[in-house]
Amino acid sequence: MLAEILDSPLTGGKMTLQWEWREMDFRKERFRVMFPYYKCKDSGEQFTTDESDAIWYAQLHNQYCCKYGIPYPEEILHIRERYGLSAAKMSVILGFGPNQWRLYEQEEIPSVSNGRMIRSIMNPSVFRDLVCNSRQLLGDAECDKILIKLDNMVSGNDSYSNYERSRIYAFPRGKENGYGELSLLRLKNVMLFVLRNSQNVWFTKMNKLLFYIDFIGYRELGRSITGLAYRAIDYGPVPEKWERIYSEFDEISQQVKSVGEYEGIVLSSSIDADSGVFSASEIEIMAFVCQKLGCLSSAALSEMSHSETAWQQCHSEHKIIPYCYSYNIKMSNI
Repeated sequence: MLAEILDSPLTGGKMTLQWEWREMDFRKERFRVMFPYYKCKDSGEQFTTDESDAIWYAQLHNQYCCKYGIPYPEEILHIRERYGLSAAKMSVILGFGPNQWRLYEQEEIPSVSNGRMIRSIMNPSVFRDLVCNSRQLLGDAECDKILIKLDNMVSGNDSYSNYERSRIYAFPRGKENGYGELSLLRLKNVMLFVLRNSQNVWFTKMNKLLFYIDFIGYRELGRSITGLAYRAIDYGPVPEKWERIYSEFDEISQQVKSVGEYEGIVLSSSIDADSGVFSASEIEIMAFVCQKLGCLSSAALSEMSHSETAWQQCHSEHKIIPYCYSYNIKMSNI
């Protein structure tokens, strides 16, 4: 996570973290991003770090990919893993340069034409045609091996993320859900992480902890962690389709409990989260939120969320909360 204060390389004095909307040029287009930088109190000079530059670049990447339907790096990786092929083989089949597929997995943004071709091969039938056309490059044995696997996918009506998107995610990947990856595996493990590192997690409390994890994740990384969208209701931010989300995973149990006149549902699990599905930065953010907020009551978290601009600007009409309000999260109060 970005430090709020750093030492100035010029004066040795303090530099404070600032956020500012800026227009950035990319491939002959302009995109509006929130630009983080450090301002030296003594000299007034502005500085950036590798971490702060990665944040505005991630925002630019997200907007460009969303606008043109280009897959995100982890989606490109998942496609290759799904078909069980090396990055070099994928480049051969699609007619890319030898290292091009690997570079796309490492966050180089594809051209619009290459990006749309990559998205099209999420459909195994489309990819099958390309494999057939690459027989001379792959060799008969390799080509036939790949085709057998693809034929099993096609006959089994194997679909790419349709189930996850239709049941749990209210929106396709984009600005409404902070450009986060739509993955039930990741969502489940975020919840398991919260349960292991927080106390007395009622529905209301889980709603708020997920909100802070995602909005701080977007602020610090340029993308949400769960891929959920949030609506501002009277009791604070809640994930869209939250009732369905909490009933989706057998590993997470629900128990009706009463405290005084209040009756609600407490979530629990005996399963640990699989940290391997997250980056080190994502784990740091989840741990930060749970450490700071995991001991608070549901009522305290609801009251805290009501002080956020994100909720105040959207609750009167119960709107979906734009992720741009992540930059207004009161980090000093967390």
